Amino acid sequence: MDTLTHIAIGACIGEAVLHKQIGKKALLWGILAQSIPDIDFIASFWLDPSENLLAHRGFTHSFLFAIFISLSMSLAADHWHRPHNIRFTKFILFFTAQVFIHDILDAMNSYGVGWFEPFSHKRISFNILFVADPLFSIAPGLAVAALFILKNSKSKLRAFWMRIGLTLPLLYLGYAGFNKIAIDKDVQAAFTVQKIQHTDYFTTPTPFNNWLWYVVAKSDSGYNIGYRSVFDKNPTIYFTYFPRNDSLMKSVLDNEDAQNLLRFARGFYTIEYWNDTLIFNDLIFGQVAGWQNPKAKFAFHYFLDNPSGNLLVVQRGRLQGWNRESLRALFKRIKGN
Repeated sequence: MDTLTHIAIGACIGEAVLHKQIGKKALLWGILAQSIPDIDFIASFWLDPSENLLAHRGFTHSFLFAIFISLSMSLAADHWHRPHNIRFTKFILFFTAQVFIHDILDAMNSYGVGWFEPFSHKRISFNILFVADPLFSIAPGLAVAALFILKNSKSKLRAFWMRIGLTLPLLYLGYAGFNKIAIDKDVQAAFTVQKIQHTDYFTTPTPFNNWLWYVVAKSDSGYNIGYRSVFDKNPTIYFTYFPRNDSLMKSVLDNEDAQNLLRFARGFYTIEYWNDTLIFNDLIFGQVAGWQNPKAKFAFHYFLDNPSGNLLVVQRGRLQGWNRESLRALFKRIKGN
């Protein structure tokens, strides 16, 4: 999830577990604990863009790191607040829960998380939430603002806002999981009726909502890509085919960038030329307003001929194509067909 959501949820958990003992400092410990796994951003200062893709949400999001950092933070908090009457096991449970919740939330997105690093490079991704979903984030955001504003440490409003900040996103996550199950059921039925041959597929939410889903079906030579709304009445999904074009990659296959990208894409990629520039598209991150233009470019496009031009490779596609017309098209498509 986005950084602000992690911070807000961390503060709410801090309020729930440690506020009675250490007051508003509990909010700060919660914020710190939820932020620690994202220290991997530091690696971007010295790693190449393709290496950084694998480092992000890699080891610092692993179970091994979670155990190590939870113990370290527990020792630090125990020492910082002496003398106190807080059991060390409470610190352990608090920080362990915070870091594991961070890692689990990040696995809800399409990017993938290296839970089992360094023993396995397998990325875990449940594709249930878009990385920034306002309806998931608004409750904890409002709650943490209220918790910092409230001056009376014994106010009943603190408990109210803490429960709002934790309960509503949990309920929304359950709702998103229900949507995921319903969409997958519709997609599998469409594959059968429309005779879409596939060896693998995934569904994931489109930007900033949980109602319109992006569908990618992998075949031997390419991918069928379409969109499905939870409000669609028509069982047919309109797919657009994109060839993989593996042959275009032969000239750069020994390149370290290419190998990193292949590992990162987990089998969902296409190769194409933009004029004279060789492009690696990672399909996991969706298209640029593909609900408006089924043949739109992919949000993640890596310049294989110009590695230095990929510093914002994940973010740049997400920021492209947004205007009043594309938003109107998104809302219209969400309403269903």
